[in-house]
Amino acid sequence: MNNDLLPDLLIAVEQQLVSPQTPYVRKALDRLVKLEIGEADAKTQIAICLGEQMDEVMRTKKPFDEKAYRAALEELPFADEEEDDEEEGEEE
Repeated sequence: MNNDLLPDLLIAVEQQLVSPQTPYVRKALDRLVKLEIGEADAKTQIAICLGEQMDEVMRTKKPFDEKAYRAALEELPFADEEEDDEEEGEEE
């Protein structure tokens, strides 16, 4: 995903958080915050999921797959950066 799109995706996430049509986005945010992930980081992770789904739409020319988006949100959080740093250290 192009990081230049992240600000626009975050705006879309903010809109989804207040929309009655996407309560599952608020649920995902609340769940991540309860896991002690900062709200900004949680929103970024949600935005990345949204970006991946939008990328899929562009690549396949198929409609947005809300079920896949919901499933991706349920898989959050992403692996801790700390774990990633440990793995990188092992490779050196």
